[in-house]
Amino acid sequence: MKTLIVEDKTYIRKALLNLLELIETDVQVVGECESVKDAAIVAHACKPDLIFLDINLLDGTAFDFLEQTENLSFKVIFITAYEEYALKALKIGAVDYLLKPVDIEELKIALQKVKALPVAEQKQQIDTVKTIWNNENSKLILSLQDSFQVVDLNELMFCESDKGYTSFYSSNGEKHMASKTLKEFEGRLSEANFTRPHQSFMVNLKFIDKYDKSGVIYLKNGKTIPVSSRKKDSFLSAFLKS
Repeated sequence: MKTLIVEDKTYIRKALLNLLELIETDVQVVGECESVKDAAIVAHACKPDLIFLDINLLDGTAFDFLEQTENLSFKVIFITAYEEYALKALKIGAVDYLLKPVDIEELKIALQKVKALPVAEQKQQIDTVKTIWNNENSKLILSLQDSFQVVDLNELMFCESDKGYTSFYSSNGEKHMASKTLKEFEGRLSEANFTRPHQSFMVNLKFIDKYDKSGVIYLKNGKTIPVSSRKKDSFLSAFLKS
């Protein structure tokens, strides 16, 4: 089986390669990628039979990659860290997945199962996973002083950090303040199309109206967000890809 490993952590890729060599299966690794963009290019060129696919990649998610390769025919074994919403989607969809760090016995079982599963049947399972993922991944629950607040990430415009607190500003005018630092929300927000152009801000890319090269973001509601010189390159990369 021609196999592609799509994982943004080098040590996870190397560990998986070592385990596959120990198992001595008919798996032939034809490539390794760490981003959606590169993985889509390699997949179209190599036409793999099997892909080990990380959920969260450098420039998007596994589902972004699957949309770009929907014309190809291959089987998938997902790789994920322990994330409640990811595991919920994978379990309900009944697809094969491996938790990081990958265990050799779990790898053997996943390979046996995926080999016996028709591609068309697995695609149906993955469609179920994608639907659940999109529903789960569009919400953030904030623990406020006297309540738990559900925030729709599709409507969240930006977040601002100030002295250990983070304020959340939605497009409908709502504002909520949580007693956690922005750093504690950064990973979750990054998965939902947010970028961090400044130490004090995270911005939803879909609400950016324009970027002034002097280092200022203009949101669609007129709000301006500064871009620090240290984060300018990473911001521009995310902004231009969006």
